[in-house]
Amino acid sequence: MTGRLPALVIGEALVDIIAGPDGPRRSHPGGSPANVALGLGRLGHPVRLATRLGNDPHGRLVREHLEGSGVELAPGSVVGTATSTATAVLDDTGAANYAFDLTWALPAAVEESLRDGPPAHVHTGSIATALAPGADQVLSALHGLRASATVSYDPNLRPALLRSAEQERERVEQLVALSDVVKASEEDLAWLHPDVAPDRTAARWARNGPALVVLTLGADGARAWWRHGCQDIAPLPVRVTDTVGAGDAFMAGLTSGLLHAGLLGAGPEAEAATARAALRAATETDRLPTALGAALAVAARAAALTCAREGANPPPLQQNW
Repeated sequence: MTGRLPALVIGEALVDIIAGPDGPRRSHPGGSPANVALGLGRLGHPVRLATRLGNDPHGRLVREHLEGSGVELAPGSVVGTATSTATAVLDDTGAANYAFDLTWALPAAVEESLRDGPPAHVHTGSIATALAPGADQVLSALHGLRASATVSYDPNLRPALLRSAEQERERVEQLVALSDVVKASEEDLAWLHPDVAPDRTAARWARNGPALVVLTLGADGARAWWRHGCQDIAPLPVRVTDTVGAGDAFMAGLTSGLLHAGLLGAGPEAEAATARAALRAATETDRLPTALGAALAVAARAAALTCAREGANPPPLQQNW
């Protein structure tokens, strides 16, 4: 892939080992940023993933999964160490709790590859933006890429891997300030600011930083915030198999819808400021703009369909849409 990349995702790729309350363990490719890259690929977007994978059976499983959906790995992403894993223990409702065995740092060759043709849009989040030493590399990369690309961010916080909420807030706020679109779960914001209602944090972010902030509410759907308004997004009825990857599918669907609407993604001749201004202009209203509503509908649909399937496995665009 040469020239300007339509989409670049930076972050962890790993294997989810899913253990049900009574059933056997099953292995699925995962990692929040990798899942977003997969979702974008399945929705028809050329996408590159800058990550770290081992040259082992788990790594080969992840690579085949990603490449089969059109995701290109950034050069240097495969290294000689073991692929990271996340064990998801499901409760009786299908909700997952995670335990991790991982290392996160961008290989030097991947850092170099980030200078190879500016992307139109860059997404990051989760462990990649929180776990040393790779988190500092990601933050530095975003500072460098933001002049030529729009940015989206999903904190997708994993408290078991993090310092205290008080210690994590500064980095999260830095990443929010660099972003044009932020998606966060109600659980994320409740952990990060336990004494503040998640709605208040989302509204503050939308007033002071990103043009659009979306708060996901699990079975209750989602709520979108922008500088001058707020809108609920109703959940779609679905028979839940598990919730693994649902938030990542929502993020991919939202990003896809905004890219199609021209509200994210700098063009070959345009600076990111042009796309950023278009997104800002679309949110200078107290009513949900049509283009944002359409993108949020795609996001809700992608999340619902993923909940109906096992693991972080959103269906391709042509299936059941």
